[in-house]
Amino acid sequence: MSSTERKALERETQGLGNHPALLIVDIINGFTDPTCPLGSDADSIVAANSQLLNAFHERNYPVFLTTVVYDNDEQASVFRARVPALNLLTRGSHWCTIDPRLPLLGSDVLLEKTHASAFHGTDLAERLRREGVDSLIVTGLTTSGCVRASAVDGLQHNFKVVIPKEATGDRDTKAHHANLYDLNAKYVDVLSLEETLHLL
Repeated sequence: MSSTERKALERETQGLGNHPALLIVDIINGFTDPTCPLGSDADSIVAANSQLLNAFHERNYPVFLTTVVYDNDEQASVFRARVPALNLLTRGSHWCTIDPRLPLLGSDVLLEKTHASAFHGTDLAERLRREGVDSLIVTGLTTSGCVRASAVDGLQHNFKVVIPKEATGDRDTKAHHANLYDLNAKYVDVLSLEETLHLL
């Protein structure tokens, strides 16, 4: 075996616990509309998330969604300087709105964030613990960015995490597949949408 070929780390499939929550990361117009510089063709991803939403609503399980919103130039200034298209996501912008195709209920919780992770600078972890949540299904856009950051932080807050691959996406297909591979290798269970729905 060469120095570049290493045996994969042993890992245990964990699935979901007894009290899962759905975390939909940034399924917003800015990411699902290809005419936006931040966007891509996400029709199939929206459809997969709609299936998951319906399944969670039927079981009365908690649902959390995130959007990115900036109120001033100081917020996430380094991140926005790195990716200037993020400056489109100012409060009141159409691009910050959750994609209207998602079948939301009034009980679904919307969190605003300024960085990649749904946990950074929000009270998400506290909300999950108050709900008695022990595991997360993390979906959304984009796989290599906000989904990855949120999934890793979910693990770091000691939640089991599942990512249904059809419910995530990226502007870069290679980055999408590479990040799902890496996330599954170290941090979370990457499953098909069908397998994820079966776990529920």
